[in-house]
Amino acid sequence: MNSLNNSQDSPENSVASERLARALKVASGEFSLILACCDSVPKQQQILKFLQNISSVTIQEIRLSPTDETLYTTITDTIGIAHPEAVIVHGLESVIAINQLLISANLMRDEFRKNLHYPVVLWVNDEILSKLVWLAPDLKNWAATTIRFDISNNKLIEKQTLSTSQRLI
Repeated sequence: MNSLNNSQDSPENSVASERLARALKVASGEFSLILACCDSVPKQQQILKFLQNISSVTIQEIRLSPTDETLYTTITDTIGIAHPEAVIVHGLESVIAINQLLISANLMRDEFRKNLHYPVVLWVNDEILSKLVWLAPDLKNWAATTIRFDISNNKLIEKQTLSTSQRLI
């Protein structure tokens, strides 16, 4: 059955997974930056398994290590001469020098577009997404709307309240 089979999963997560699968298929053969936001690493793994079942695109996973310093080099060194259909990058939250990695990625953004001919999904949590906005705004702007997983009603209300209060300032 093509559904996330955990009772805690919402229909929104299934819809978001299907949206991510479509984005990967549409971007096949060219660089596209896709941000997938989920604060739970186990949930990310569950969603990825579901995604691999429903997607016609073969997905290569890259897990960043805490000592990685550059995103572009880590991706290209890991991929080598292979031509994947899509790449999903995990582990940004574990990188010790995350600020430097994001700043570097922003500076290297043109290299991503020139040399990576496949969509790249960055799994981020809310903290990394916020850092991406501040430290790598040009790279972040290349991404379409962030695909969000696991937004509870309380978090959604909190985000809407924060957004409204920021507009008032």
